[in-house]
Amino acid sequence: PQGGYYCGVGSDEVFGRPIVEAHLDACMQAGLAIAGINGEVMPGQWEFQIGAIPAPAVADHLWVARWLLYRIGEQFNVSATLDPKPVRGDWNGAGAHTNFSTVTMRNDYDACVAAADALGAKADLHIANYGDRIEERLTGEHETLSYKEFRWGVSDRGASVRIPWQVARDRKGYIEDRRPNANCDPYVVTRLILDTVCSAATGS
Repeated sequence: PQGGYYCGVGSDEVFGRPIVEAHLDACMQAGLAIAGINGEVMPGQWEFQIGAIPAPAVADHLWVARWLLYRIGEQFNVSATLDPKPVRGDWNGAGAHTNFSTVTMRNDYDACVAAADALGAKADLHIANYGDRIEERLTGEHETLSYKEFRWGVSDRGASVRIPWQVARDRKGYIEDRRPNANCDPYVVTRLILDTVCSAATGS
């Protein structure tokens, strides 16, 4: 049933835009670091991006943005959900793809690769803390890799961790952990990423 919903336009493909734009306005008025919105693969599914700002502030901003989403939904008699698999069947789940970098990564591609490798070395720990019912979303289908596996790749949306193509080209930048669920605790996710990547980088 996949259609033209991702970044779609037109009333036959887009549902809920007034809610999303009201949420965007509320986040901006609240001074949150909201960076964008887009329609997602499933009809009525939307994404908003928070950042780029340091941890733990990024988790603070996401937490408040979620609260605002629920409150805005009340005004439209709609209940927003962070369910990782809101609709069963041939539909994408809902994730909290997490882009991050360190100062070293922003200047050295080898540090980006090392960060991806470090996440792989502690894959089980991260999966166990990346959101409830993660196995329903990370199935190996719908732009995911199975929660039982780990791999990273350049421009690979089916990997656990993606290195954007321009990062590989520029030999510096950031990486994206695609495993966290939409219902994850952002404080736990950011702490785990920092602990894993920085501990590996410093040998501690």
